Amino acid sequence: MILILASLNGVAAQTPEQAGLSLAQEANQRDSGFGDVSVEMLMILRNPRGQESTRRMHSRILEVPSDGERSLILFDDPGDVRGTALLTHSHSNGQDDRWLYMPAAKRVKRIVTGNKTGPFMGSEFAFEDIGSQHVAKYRYRLVGEEACGSTTCRISERIPNDSDSAYSRQKVWTEKLSLSPMKIEFYDRKQSLLKTLVFEGYKQYSGKYWRADRLVMTNNQSGAVTTLIFNNYHFANGYNPRDFEQSSLGAGQ
Repeated sequence: MILILASLNGVAAQTPEQAGLSLAQEANQRDSGFGDVSVEMLMILRNPRGQESTRRMHSRILEVPSDGERSLILFDDPGDVRGTALLTHSHSNGQDDRWLYMPAAKRVKRIVTGNKTGPFMGSEFAFEDIGSQHVAKYRYRLVGEEACGSTTCRISERIPNDSDSAYSRQKVWTEKLSLSPMKIEFYDRKQSLLKTLVFEGYKQYSGKYWRADRLVMTNNQSGAVTTLIFNNYHFANGYNPRDFEQSSLGAGQ
């Protein structure tokens, strides 16, 4: 099957795999170059019985040219998690590096590859969901296009190259004009729908970068839901790689 896609130079013939890869590359290109960003977050955990708990945290992200991103998530509230920190070094190729600082034990724990599929701080987000989803870590296929609320989305499948991933594949809805993700379905190793992530309330920053102010991750198998609400995005903070070193964890962030 060949998809015929209009281009500035006429008509370009692409396979679904080529078209899916091109879409991912263009979306990545548009979101590159922001430098660094900080944001405040509210995490709302709702279990299958409808009971809720909340956690407040803040995050810092730094782009690292040619090697992905560095990110640091710090928990502020409630008291039993205050001071907990997750440091992630996302790499464009190869395994990401993750460290979790537990203030009660005053120690840093490395999240090994086999544990990255586990839940992040009791949420429906796995450790592997935290951080950037770099293009080279997946194989792609464009599968179609459909109405997406008041807009139109392109739909693609991406298959993790990492055999240790919890997911056999992911189905991604990308807004046609901004190329922002609107929804992702995560399928487990048995090819059953495991989780659905919905992005809401997009706003544009610095005249270029689109960021959602709410992410809702639903576990389709258990019924549990985790909502992340983002406030006070701030770009150009002047961060550098030294702010994202393992040795800085627990040093009064």
